[in-house]
Amino acid sequence: MRPVKVGLLGIGTVGGGTFTVLSRNQEEIRRRAGRGIEIAMVADLNTERAKEVVGDAAQVVADARAVIANPEIDVVVELIGGYGIAKALVLEAIAAGKHVVTANKALLAVHGTEIFAAARDKGVMVAFEAAVAGGIPIIKALREGLTANQIQWVAGIINGTTNFILSEMRDKGLDFDVVLKEAQRLGYAEADPTFDIEGVDAAHKATLLSAIAFGVPVQFDKAHVEGITKLSATDIKYAEQLGYRIKLLGIARRQADGIELRTHPTLVPMRRLIANVEGAMNAVLVQGDAVGTTMYYGKGAGSEPTASAVIADLVDIARQIDAPAGSRVPALGFQPNQLSNLPILPIEEVVTSFYLRLRVADQTGVLAKLTGILAEQGISIDAVIQREADEVSGEGGNQTDLMILTHDTKEGAMNKALTAMQALPTVLAPIVKLRKEELA
Repeated sequence: MRPVKVGLLGIGTVGGGTFTVLSRNQEEIRRRAGRGIEIAMVADLNTERAKEVVGDAAQVVADARAVIANPEIDVVVELIGGYGIAKALVLEAIAAGKHVVTANKALLAVHGTEIFAAARDKGVMVAFEAAVAGGIPIIKALREGLTANQIQWVAGIINGTTNFILSEMRDKGLDFDVVLKEAQRLGYAEADPTFDIEGVDAAHKATLLSAIAFGVPVQFDKAHVEGITKLSATDIKYAEQLGYRIKLLGIARRQADGIELRTHPTLVPMRRLIANVEGAMNAVLVQGDAVGTTMYYGKGAGSEPTASAVIADLVDIARQIDAPAGSRVPALGFQPNQLSNLPILPIEEVVTSFYLRLRVADQTGVLAKLTGILAEQGISIDAVIQREADEVSGEGGNQTDLMILTHDTKEGAMNKALTAMQALPTVLAPIVKLRKEELA
């Protein structure tokens, strides 16, 4: 059969890895796909760099639209990133009847509904395994391997930069700002790390996972997003003493009245495998009603790990390219006319347990007032631990740190309680609130 002709838009880290791996393993890939897969064109503004990577193996151009206009190109691989020109090029490729592979989680999380609809109308495929967790095949696992299950929840460490920072903070007892600078020096964090450290990147990925897990449209605008910039070494130390580790998790959970979609720092019991995922590694837990809990672990970024996912998508397209559109695997795993209208729950309606840390005056009756406020909101306490403030801050014996662990309660009730507690004159600093997940 005629080889599938591929056009690459962008040949940076992932594009270069895709070219390298496809060249190195082309015979094995051909045996799996049933036909050859050839990168015929590469578009990159830096044509000299692109030619250094591909040599004479592919035509190099500066204009991405030249790739889209080439009638011989079957598949366009978008590796530019962002929402702007990438969106325009993807929609133009679809309109030209090209299949699309992308690693662009931001684009799909924000504009995925429009893009998938355009692809459906043109009878082409949009594949995006590389958009979530790099080389870990979590999209395929959810979309195909677990189709017998009603997925109950998904929780993942899906941003390597923040996981590296949290691991270093715990290991070395350093605060966030110090570790961030080290992560930038080592290349784990970008010069502008905002999307990573503010949780946006992980939330983009969690949005895609929620759509595939529950068969709902992508709805990033309704996700609750918190980053790790306000975390202190103090809370990481206290969490460790209590038997927990703090991880930035992307969480999607099905409830009777809607879907939770949230990304935030989370206390996870140390006995859970995911709590022991360290450094820049990624891991995703999936709970299905039939299979139980499954875990997917590996490199969430990097040239060849991400290229592995891009090429897996190319193989899928090569296998299905001649099949009728209706017999192909749907982009989100559910038939397009069978997507659910379950709403994304506002964070105030989400039920979870909490870790609270309060710096308070070391006076009689303080704890009674605090527990009374929690009781007024129907919040049940699991445990209270007291540490002298000078154990961690050197501020002397007239202050103390209280750690309160709660049972499950609605976020809205907890926020009302926190407002009342913060107003007490004996509460001497902003209260730290972190959510806690057992993931059992």
